[in-house]
Amino acid sequence: PLHLTPPSMLFISTDEGSSFQRQSVDFTPEVMIFHPKEEDKLLAYCKDGRLYASADLGRKWTLLQERVTKDRIFWSNCSNKMVTAQFLGKIDHNSLLVQDDYVFVKVTSGNRTKHYVSYQRNEFVQMRFPKYALPKDVQIVSTDENQVFLALQEWYQSDTYNLYQSDPQGVYYSMILENVRSTKQPEENVLVDILEVRGVKGVFLANQKTDGKVTTLITYNKGRDWEPLAPPTTDMNGKPVSCKAPDCHLHLHLRWADNPYVSGTVHTKDSAPGLIMGAGNLGSKLVEYKEEMYITSDCGKTWRQVFEEEHHILYLDHGGVIVAIKDTSIPLKILKFSTDEGRTWSIHNFTSTSVFVDGLLSEPGDETLVMTVFGHISYRSDWELVKVDFRQSFSRQCTESDYESWQLTDLKGEKCIMGKERTFRKRKETSFCIKGKSYTSALRSRPCQCSDKDFNCDYGFERFHAEGDRCFPDFWYDPDLPHEDCHLGQSYESSTGYRKVISNTCEGGLNKQQSAKQHNCPLLPPKGLKVGIKGQLLAVAPGDDVTFIVHQKQGDTSSTKYQVDLGDGFRAIYQNLTVTDEPIQHRYRNPGIYKVTVKAENVAGHDEATMYIQVTGPPLSPTPDSVYSNICAFCNIFASRTPGNKLWLILCNSDDLSFGLQHLFILFLDHFQIIPLTFSRNLDRFNPDIPEWRDDVGQVVTRLLAKATGVPQDSLVTVVKPGLPTSADLYVLPTHSKPIKRSIFMDKVSTNTRAAFTLKPKCPVRNTAPSHDNNKSHSPWLRTEDAYPPLFFRKLPGNRNIYAQMHNEKEQEMTSPVNHSEDTQHIIQGEEFIDDDLDSQTLGNMALPSFG
Repeated sequence: PLHLTPPSMLFISTDEGSSFQRQSVDFTPEVMIFHPKEEDKLLAYCKDGRLYASADLGRKWTLLQERVTKDRIFWSNCSNKMVTAQFLGKIDHNSLLVQDDYVFVKVTSGNRTKHYVSYQRNEFVQMRFPKYALPKDVQIVSTDENQVFLALQEWYQSDTYNLYQSDPQGVYYSMILENVRSTKQPEENVLVDILEVRGVKGVFLANQKTDGKVTTLITYNKGRDWEPLAPPTTDMNGKPVSCKAPDCHLHLHLRWADNPYVSGTVHTKDSAPGLIMGAGNLGSKLVEYKEEMYITSDCGKTWRQVFEEEHHILYLDHGGVIVAIKDTSIPLKILKFSTDEGRTWSIHNFTSTSVFVDGLLSEPGDETLVMTVFGHISYRSDWELVKVDFRQSFSRQCTESDYESWQLTDLKGEKCIMGKERTFRKRKETSFCIKGKSYTSALRSRPCQCSDKDFNCDYGFERFHAEGDRCFPDFWYDPDLPHEDCHLGQSYESSTGYRKVISNTCEGGLNKQQSAKQHNCPLLPPKGLKVGIKGQLLAVAPGDDVTFIVHQKQGDTSSTKYQVDLGDGFRAIYQNLTVTDEPIQHRYRNPGIYKVTVKAENVAGHDEATMYIQVTGPPLSPTPDSVYSNICAFCNIFASRTPGNKLWLILCNSDDLSFGLQHLFILFLDHFQIIPLTFSRNLDRFNPDIPEWRDDVGQVVTRLLAKATGVPQDSLVTVVKPGLPTSADLYVLPTHSKPIKRSIFMDKVSTNTRAAFTLKPKCPVRNTAPSHDNNKSHSPWLRTEDAYPPLFFRKLPGNRNIYAQMHNEKEQEMTSPVNHSEDTQHIIQGEEFIDDDLDSQTLGNMALPSFG
């Protein structure tokens, strides 16, 4: 305990407040932090951002650091090495978080945020979420049991988060539950409705919000499976209730309390496993202002109603005594307590004068039977403290004969939970005794054989319940590709799509990971090379220190050489540049605009990154030639061509282009056909409308079309257009250098395209109809149930002119070079007519394909 006085004086107690020692200081601490293990060490934070440390309980102080962010001060495990990292972007100082073996930080670059983690105080590694999660915010839920459990708000969410779990290093994340409700508090604090049930590992409660309705779910295996809470059969008076599953369930408020001395709306305790008490209601959804009190003593399998209004709750003697005081704005003088897990309640007058109750406190130790009620008699009075001692109510200590056992099961009666059967003990209802300090709740556990339920989907995979609860790879993920940190001479294991739930202790039986194949790491060419400036500066003054940082997303780095050209005559070659995070420091002496180029090359291939930096002085304007000559350095080229180089399709989607040039779209056109494609509106829910997503979707559609129709894949190019609703153009290229008759080529495409989407391919074709499944697929694709859109087959005149278009807008607008006027397109009541050389042929009333 400590007490702060006006400036320059600090009082410290080492005997729980019985006596205080005065220490003189030359600063005014705003926040004091004790070292958790060595209590003679202190940290003191001041409003001006200075951080002080003391190793002798405040007698001597040392200035540690200036400009420290408030509330971002953490004790960490001692280490001889200093963990530093050069991030390509701006570090959010308020994002630093230290929990157990993990250190988290957020970095912003442009309009994208990236999150990094350091495991066991090693180097920082970018956290890998599903490719198109595009997080707006991340909240860490827990980091115990060697795993990170977090809530991530994705680009399309406003008042919900998705729950993710990591591998032991906290790097790779898989989603376990969508759309968990969140609430923004004062000072921009965010509360996510997820609660870890203390006392039984692997059990969590969460409030999911779908279609405006909030429902409470429970998991017993760390998020692999979620179920709604079973309603009680009777009310608090023993009368049957009309609430029956599946239309009616129990729902609980999962709010944290603003008052640190009040435990919130749901109450659990490590020393009282299985005992959960919370405020909520029965019905089809959670009702905001309905707060009846319910209790379970078997970890959520069965529930009982105990009160009609919300109460403050306190557990004493390992849950052997439950104290309840009504949560109300009027003064009180009575409390209720139960010694049989809430089945019966007694009333006790804790004061002769009614008190406005502010909170409840218990003495240290789970075995305590002494508590304190604190509050005030009037709004202007000081706090009143009332001590309540329940020790006098019990005449003896419990013995072994006072206990009975109970076995943990989930809502379906399954005994094997997290790989083992667990049995606990509790006091019998008829025994009126003190559990005491020596009480332990765990009785015994026995490992189970592994089965399907012990495995979750691996990173890059999602569960698809319509296919027998199997895990399929997401459209953007290739499980056979080597890991990004795979180096020549090492080996890697291709994922089967499953990984054992972390901390699950099952033995033998099914092993869904055993079919994974070992591969030797190939020498990968560098890919995703980027160069940036520390602090994200694009303009500096002559003589300023400039620190360039090079990052490489993929490829072998151990044998890669990096050629650096800073544009003013400075050239150098580096080895392992991106591995060591070695910064490149330089000073420009003359004003101008300098082109900075980094070329990465190994035996397997090469990559190049370019940026421009302005050294202030007389303004210089770039010439068109200087811009066009460097287009290839910026572009992600997605090209397809006929054997005679008749068609090139180049898409520039980089956000790093200088001088306002952000997107380039060039077509060299000759003989080909365009088929406009439309998609189910369900796909729009998962369309972040960014270039990478459109590229991936286009490649997936092309691959599936080629597989189902038999048309060569290099003859199909699918270009997904920006904007909503999602649409695309399918470019069908001739298979020969000379133009061929439509009757030979286009009929094949027409017939087989229809077959592609009326027959179910073997690849995972996702049905995205609205589902009540809590783990519904996140990656919808082709769908055959929707109304079919029109197909247009056109024969283009030969030798079309080059079509080139530049845009300064954020996204390129893909405009077809073909005239869509009534002269070239005839649609009569769903029938399409194709203009050929000398004749026209009606395709007829065929059922047309749809994408979803």
